[in-house]
Amino acid sequence: MSDNARTANTRRRRANVAGGRAGDHRVKTSAEEEAALLLRARALNVTIPRLMVESALAENDGKTAVQRRDELTELFHIRRLLASVSNNVNQIARAVNAGHGVDGELKHTLAAVDRVCGSLDEYMNASVVAR
Repeated sequence: MSDNARTANTRRRRANVAGGRAGDHRVKTSAEEEAALLLRARALNVTIPRLMVESALAENDGKTAVQRRDELTELFHIRRLLASVSNNVNQIARAVNAGHGVDGELKHTLAAVDRVCGSLDEYMNASVVAR
């Protein structure tokens, strides 16, 4: 799932808070810094102020709430995929135990298991182990 597809239904601005926000901070940036901020904010489908506040207040990982939500969405996608593959493996096992032969479906299913496990390994190495 692409980043734009995940964030298409999200708010660009932060949610309102009771009483409003009293703090006002102005930051001057160079043309290069402004371009980099704009690119990153657009990639996450958020405003530059939201990007700056969430990045600065993020826990030690430096990720914004949007990035953490996108990672969680990806984990749920992987979980659904694993559940589907597990169901398929159970159906194959049931057929084999009933005396039916093993066909090419088993190879495809096991290849899918390998792909899902590879995706999990990549995620763990990139996101969790890097911390």
